[in-house]
Amino acid sequence: IWISHGFYADEKLVGNLASMSTSERIKAIQKMPETMKKKRQIRNKVFKEITKKSRNRSTQLSCYTQCLLRPAVLFRQFGNSLSEYFHGLHLWHKTLKIIGAEFGTSVLSYFIFLKWLLTFNIFSFLINFSFITIPQLIAAEPNNLSFTGLELLTGAGYFQQTVLYYGFYTNATISVVGNGPSYNMQLAYIFTVGIYFVICFLTLSFSTGKSFCRNFINPQKYSGNASKLFCTWDFNITNEKAVKLKQKNFSTQIKENLAEVNREVLNFSVTQRVVRIVIHLVSWVASLGTAVAACAGVYFLSINNLELFVKEHTNDLESQAAMLVLPTVTSLLNASLPFFYSWLGHLERFQTPVHRIYVTVTRNIILKISIVGILCYYWLNIVAASESQCWETLVGQGIYRLVLVDFIFCLLGSFFGEFLRRIIGTTVCMSLGMPEFDIGRNVLDLIYAQTLTWVGILFSPLLPGIQMISFSVVFYVKKVSLMMNCQPPRKVWRTAQMTTSFMVLLFFPSFVGVLSVIGVTLWRLKPSEECGPFRGLSSMYAAVSEWIKMLENYTASKWVVWIYHNLITSELFFFILCVLVLILTYLYWQIIQGRKTMTKLLYKQISN
Repeated sequence: IWISHGFYADEKLVGNLASMSTSERIKAIQKMPETMKKKRQIRNKVFKEITKKSRNRSTQLSCYTQCLLRPAVLFRQFGNSLSEYFHGLHLWHKTLKIIGAEFGTSVLSYFIFLKWLLTFNIFSFLINFSFITIPQLIAAEPNNLSFTGLELLTGAGYFQQTVLYYGFYTNATISVVGNGPSYNMQLAYIFTVGIYFVICFLTLSFSTGKSFCRNFINPQKYSGNASKLFCTWDFNITNEKAVKLKQKNFSTQIKENLAEVNREVLNFSVTQRVVRIVIHLVSWVASLGTAVAACAGVYFLSINNLELFVKEHTNDLESQAAMLVLPTVTSLLNASLPFFYSWLGHLERFQTPVHRIYVTVTRNIILKISIVGILCYYWLNIVAASESQCWETLVGQGIYRLVLVDFIFCLLGSFFGEFLRRIIGTTVCMSLGMPEFDIGRNVLDLIYAQTLTWVGILFSPLLPGIQMISFSVVFYVKKVSLMMNCQPPRKVWRTAQMTTSFMVLLFFPSFVGVLSVIGVTLWRLKPSEECGPFRGLSSMYAAVSEWIKMLENYTASKWVVWIYHNLITSELFFFILCVLVLILTYLYWQIIQGRKTMTKLLYKQISN
């Protein structure tokens, strides 16, 4: 009886919806307290009912009207199915929800940042592969070197004569047909890299600004927890697991907000303040001293290791292994010193966890960016001036080894830093307990890896593809290690601003420093005489100057020449552009501050 009653009720509902107009029918389905799956079933039944009625009235409808109605319905069904399919493909959507519910927004911010960087590298790989690698593969000559397997670790040997490195690319124009259109590899190489960095700059600026407005200047911050508690539940959720996951998310978010509101302000005596200041000073001296010592060690090791790069015979096992000394020592320093910085952070006993994380991140960024700076100085001033036949390929190989060894150390860090720490804390020394996920150390590892990728794009165009695979593996390894070895933070705290801070650190000093390195390479350094697309030129940028001189002979291209001479090479244009950007930024900041002030006043009036 109940089944029959439900069947007739559904039939009546479908009949009523079929008699409505399109807009009324959409609104009625949206307001139903049913799951999305049930709503889609009802919508499909309505479409079938409409189609059935239209067939019954086929004698009254013209053939032209029927031909329009059926494709429209089919197209709408196809669009809904396609939208549902792409929603199901949303990368790691369910995993991120589980992490946020179990460990809070502080740990979740790391995985969101990792996913964002992975998207960056996918985009970079597609651009480089499409506009640089594919044309080179058309004109490539066969590789006569043998593959031994050690190339996967060293990046030398067989890989030296592949599209992985700068030196393999030709400086000629590529033409598939004899008299057909040609493809200038010099212009394609420099414009692809240049346009990619422009897109990165715009994307980083937009994403950082959007995240800043959403997390630092958020009117919902002053609305309390009542709306979150009573007005944000999704009644379409009926699955038991989904309901429990949503409850955990709400519980964690409310705890974070309450912890921020009820934060205690500790009052210290004069003696305690002096002791804390001394501890902070000693910690900073120790962290800066270790960073300087690490940079000095990397520099002198790289100088002594240079002979292995310029040797002609580097295929023996001893030379191949010696090439891994520099990246291994560098990665060892980058992996071990952050644990020392984390220990210093616990020793300083900050009032809130967010302060400790920010200080730890600052010390780590000083260490990692200093090491990258020393390596860039070594590559651009020592390797570029060496007697090597193709110094650009040597730089690309060095960056390849650094990326690969850093990836290996990242996996080892999850094993030794989290798995063994959990074993010790749960079996040997019970007072330690399970470890917490070190957000600062892991985030700086990502920024360091992305910085190496940006520096290496000019010397190894397919390096983003390698980093893309690396980030995908790191995501799953870190997720498994987090679930098995780590515990949620002991102090619940709200970290909506953490992702914004990560983006700011990625933009400056990481991205800005990379732009400086790329600028010096393009404008000041002389390319190798025997390899690469810019062989024989005074600088890489000279390819653009020669192209502009060639365009001066064509009347149709005069506008390109005018833009180049009056805008691109004009200091006055960039000065005016910078002034306008600063003015717009100031006005935008004033508007945001005004909105923030109005929100505070409105909140006070509502409270009163």
